[in-house]
Formats: sequence, C-alpha cells, structure tokens
Amino acid sequence: MLKQSLQYKLLQKLSPQQIQLMKLIQLPTQAFEERLKQEIEENPALDTGKEKLDSEDEFPNEYEDSGNEKIEAADINIDEYLSDDEIPNYKTHANNYASDDEEKNVPYAAGTSFHQSLVNQLNTFNLDDEELAIAEFLVGSIDDSGYIRREIIDLVDDLAFTANVFTTEEKVLNILKKVVHSLEPTGVGARNLKECLVIQLKAKQTNKQRQLAINVLENAFDHFVKKHYKKLQEKFNISEVELKEINTEISKLNPKPGSSYAGNNKMAEQIVPDFSIKIIDGELDLTLNARNAPELHVSREYNNMLKGYQESNKKNKAQKDAVFFIKQKLDAAKWFIDAIKQRQQTLLVTMNTIMHYQYDYFLTGDERKLKPMILKDIADKISMDISTVSRVANSKYVATPYGTKLIKEFFSESMKNDQGEDISTKEIKNILENVIAEEDKKKPLTDEKLSLILKEKGYPIARRTIAKYREQLDLPVARLRKEI
Repeated sequence: MLKQSLQYKLLQKLSPQQIQLMKLIQLPTQAFEERLKQEIEENPALDTGKEKLDSEDEFPNEYEDSGNEKIEAADINIDEYLSDDEIPNYKTHANNYASDDEEKNVPYAAGTSFHQSLVNQLNTFNLDDEELAIAEFLVGSIDDSGYIRREIIDLVDDLAFTANVFTTEEKVLNILKKVVHSLEPTGVGARNLKECLVIQLKAKQTNKQRQLAINVLENAFDHFVKKHYKKLQEKFNISEVELKEINTEISKLNPKPGSSYAGNNKMAEQIVPDFSIKIIDGELDLTLNARNAPELHVSREYNNMLKGYQESNKKNKAQKDAVFFIKQKLDAAKWFIDAIKQRQQTLLVTMNTIMHYQYDYFLTGDERKLKPMILKDIADKISMDISTVSRVANSKYVATPYGTKLIKEFFSESMKNDQGEDISTKEIKNILENVIAEEDKKKPLTDEKLSLILKEKGYPIARRTIAKYREQLDLPVARLRKEI
C-alpha cells in the first residue's frame, strides 16, 4: 500500500564554496600556486597586477533598456569587488613576508628519462627488426625500480596482440638475458631480487669471494634472506669470516637499480615550507610564506566595461547579458579573494596554536620536550573542526631552526610513565630506536627484552606495543637484525 507523508529532517550540507575552501586549505604551497594560476586563467575578472582604480569612478544606480526593463546596479554592487588600494589589506598583515623576499622561480635540471636511456642503449647492439622490437617491448615493461614483474609467457602474448610480433618464450628469454640484462644500470630487467643481485655480481670481475656469493644466492637464497647463518656455514662448508665477507659483498649491491638512475622520469620534489619559525630575542616568531598570500584584485578592464555600459545610450539585450556575465565573474573573483584570505587566516591561526602548544620544543629543538598532542587538542583551542586541522597538518611544512619539518610529525598520542606523567609516544619511539641502534647485532634484542629495557627506563610498555612501535619505525624483528 502506497502512502504519502511529510518528513522533516535537519541536515548539515557544505556549500560548493565551503568545499572549495577546504580544498584550498589542504593544498601545500606549490599546489596552491598551480590552483591560483588556473583560477586566474579561467576568470578574466581576476588580476595579479598592480593597477590602481580611480577613486572618482562612479557607477550608475540603474540601467534601462528599450523594453523598460531595469537592471538594478545593486545586483552588481561593484564597490564590493573593486578596491581603491593597490595592495589588498590582507597583504599588509605583519605576519607576511614581502613579495620579493624570496625567489619564486625554481630551476629544474633537464635530462634523459630512465626508460629513454635504456632505449638509447639498445642502438649499440646489432639486432634485426624483430629482435629490436622484442628488446624495446621488454624495456617498456621495466618498472621504475628496474624490474620486469610479468611472466615471460604473458610478454609473448602481449607482443603478439599489441606489437604484432609473433615469437617464442625461448627467444624472448634469450634477448632478455643477452641484451636487456647487459644494459646500465647493472641489474636492470631482472625478474626478482635474486636475479638482480646475481646479475650485478656476474658483471664484476670474478674472484673466489664473488663466485661463492653467487653460489649462495643461487642455491640458498631463502637461508641468506632469513639470515640462517649457521645453515649457510654447514651447507657450503665455510667459516664465519668467509660468510661475513660474502655478506659484505652482497650488501654493496643495489636492490633497486632503476631508482639509482640520476635521470629517472620521476620528478624531483622540492619541499617549500608553508611557514617559518624563528627565534628572535628569545621569543618565537611565526611567519607565513608570502607565496601563500598573492596580490589579487578585480581587473581594471572589467571596471572600464561597466563604465562603457553606463555611458552607452542604447541598452539592448546583448548589453544586459554582458552585464550579468560580468556580475557572475565578479562574484567568482570576490569569493576567490575572500577564500584566499580565509585560507591564510586558517593556516596562521592553526600553526600559531601548534607553535605555542609545543613552545618548549620549538625553543630548544629537544624532541624530548614534545608534548602529547592530538588533532582535537588544537581544534578545541581554535574552535574549528578536527578535519580542518588535519588538512593543515597533513600537507604543510614548517621551516624551523632545527630543519624543515612536516607539521603532522608534531602530533602524537600520550602514554603515562612510571611516575604517572603524560609523555609523547614519539619520545618513546626515539628511545626504542636508540636502544635498537646500540644493541649487539650478533645477539639482537627480542621485543620481550626491549619491553623490559624500556620498563627499566621508566616506560612500562607491553611487548605487543613494542612490536607496533618497531613496525612503525620500519625496524625488522630481532632475527632479521642479526649480523655476523
């Protein structure tokens, strides 16, 4: 049975402008500059120049067309958009650098990409058309680490379907080993780590030690990776000294030959700090990168267009449409300028609160003075949503006297020590990392022993928590930390 009924619901929905503002807040400096450039290109009412508008300019109260229809100037209210000042008021805040304080153009070195370098090397081989096509296809299948991750049979099928080259597994494998494995950097084109390391060892001048290392990798790779040193000594009848020499030889090899290529097609990332904290006369001074506060105002051309409409005797529909188009662009320009102001204010308020919350750390650089701090602590202080603080912390960097830091690194959970004091889990991780760094690598400490050591230092932590922190620090278990 169908029924009609009325239901009332209270819903909170973000407007498109609020969503766009959140996206602007999340952007780091370089991405923000790209977004700014895009907006200027798409909206001709935005201008970055320093043209000064005449303060004597007057705008009509109403426009009339031939059909006695009125276009109210109040709908446009151009005074909201045009400023008599050369520089927007938010550029005069004391917390900003001058626009010429820093170099905005970052040079990038040009070079040959990783894959293009491999293709260029193929020209040094004497290959027929089919062999060259297979070799180029294999090179194109190499990932950025330098590996071919696919099975040979799959490559044979792809050659037939995509390159119209019908061949066999044997021929593809032959070209892989004789051609691709001969390319630089050595080890490129390997199908797994074992093959990569063996290729590099075979490329070096052969001696007894390297030959033994090849034998170990080819016949006991799992034992070597899992550091079962006793089993290796028994299997190959070698001494501990010889095994140590083998281990040293293999440790010199590159497990990711592709990533070592200087001209890799990955773009080099440059961190541009969004904030700077300096110590001036014993006090902390916070500034926002000037590149986050561009000079924007409404284009003078749009002012002239409105003046032209004012002075025109004919008010036709085309002119009326033009005025409403101008209003649409002016609305967008005004909102974008206001959004930049809000973004700037949000960044400064949030970072200023973080700075004062971690005042002792920023003053001394001593990580032991980092206080436990979660997103809610800052959100409550600045009366903003946790998601806003998260957007600022996850993608922004701050330049400090102790180096450039990712802001989210200052956040950590709290844990009580044996005296009942709240301490940062970051401090505990640092202590754990130092204990592991100083351990006897011949007898590395188990998680249980690490738990006892930290308990002696005043940090009662369970073994499973030690394991969690160790994994977060990207430190292997005791057995894999063992050295000869």
